[in-house]
Amino acid sequence: MNRPSVLLVDDEPLSLETLTRILEEEFEVHTAGNAADAERILSEDWIQVVISDQRMPEMTGVEFLARVRERWPDLARIIISGYTDAEDIIDGINRGGVHQYITKPWHPDNLLLIVRNACRLVQLQRENALLALEMKMTPPTLEQRIAQRRERLKRNFRLDGIVRTADSPLNQVCEQIARIAPYDIPVLLTGESGTGKELFARALHYNSPRADKPFVAENTGAMPDQLLESELFGHEKGAFTGAVSARIGLFEQADGGTIFLDEIGEVSTTFQVKLLRVLQEQEVRPLGSSRCRKVNVRVVAATNRELEQELREGRFREDLYYRLAGVRLHLPPLRERPMDIVPIAQRILDQAEREYAKPVNGFTQETLDCLTAYQWPGNVRELQNEIQRVLVLAPGRTLGADLLDPRILRVASGGESDPTAGSSSLGHRGTLKDRVEALEASVLRETLIRNRWNKTQAAEELGLSRVGLRSKLERYGLTPHAE
Repeated sequence: MNRPSVLLVDDEPLSLETLTRILEEEFEVHTAGNAADAERILSEDWIQVVISDQRMPEMTGVEFLARVRERWPDLARIIISGYTDAEDIIDGINRGGVHQYITKPWHPDNLLLIVRNACRLVQLQRENALLALEMKMTPPTLEQRIAQRRERLKRNFRLDGIVRTADSPLNQVCEQIARIAPYDIPVLLTGESGTGKELFARALHYNSPRADKPFVAENTGAMPDQLLESELFGHEKGAFTGAVSARIGLFEQADGGTIFLDEIGEVSTTFQVKLLRVLQEQEVRPLGSSRCRKVNVRVVAATNRELEQELREGRFREDLYYRLAGVRLHLPPLRERPMDIVPIAQRILDQAEREYAKPVNGFTQETLDCLTAYQWPGNVRELQNEIQRVLVLAPGRTLGADLLDPRILRVASGGESDPTAGSSSLGHRGTLKDRVEALEASVLRETLIRNRWNKTQAAEELGLSRVGLRSKLERYGLTPHAE
């Protein structure tokens, strides 16, 4: 790091030598015996502090520093004088704009402290000037960055960017969203956990006239009423224990835009009354405040519950339901659209490769077949977790089926009842011999996949000879996929 530069101006060589000896260990010291030499140095080098003697032949130190002030106003200017006349001091401050007036005799430690402070002052002035310049440039820069981010979000949540195939049940949902997005009608999204309800809520927002305004999301499930009220409506300082400062609620933060209320079926009936009032009046009253604040938001709610059943059983208010369900859209689970599993898996893998900086060659066909055969009770979220796990654990660049979780392999091989199917995939019909053979085939296939079709390892695990294993593979027609 460069040391600060100091210029010493004095017509007495002995004084210059003394000052230099004190300052040179900490500062880059330049010396001049007269004003002309000093101005030449100032023109050639970046000097932070000028220390001038008051009594010099050509001109006084104040007169010299007054000239320095005109040409180099950012420098710190210091006068050293053996005279303490008040008029000299006042003149130095007014004309020369001196930072410090030092009287002789001076103490070395005091001199060092004064010069350090002067250098620090120059540095702060420089940082302040840069900050002021940055502030002048900031508004358009921020506006540009915000505009770029909005455009990126709009591209990310285009309806044609939602991964699906030409015959996917999601096509109908996307068509409905395209029709209702331009209108400020509340939307209720239903479907199992992990089906992408927040993704579609964002698609609604970014394909609507509110796209340039905020999108705010809140999971309302399993949150105490007071905390939820504070989160959504805000609170004043001291409204409750721990409210050390005022807080703007999410409804106000989303003003002009969209608020997404996830797991709306979990909120208490007491809070449902408060939420209903906000939706009816389009205004919120923060906790601890006596004044209401108008808000203009579009509400998109989501639930994995059957709210109609909740209505019948008295756990959800009918009037709130109809306030939320202006349009009701149901998102089908992944098991009802197996044609989408492969393209979704490929998209997730692409994202995971970038996130974990681990490029691979992709899935084997056998892996894709296993992914498609599984029912995915956790929907896209479960699929995402599995693909990330497989990528991280993969020893090479190919993602083989042996890396999949054993439960997926067992289901894909037909040897275990699927968690969502309600019955064994082996079926309930057929003779005992047929059922036993089907079970044996599925065990063989699952074992071979886990062992990457290494017949020696599979035979050893199953307690068979290689000849016996080969015979069973031929009997059941079990062969590895051609990669």
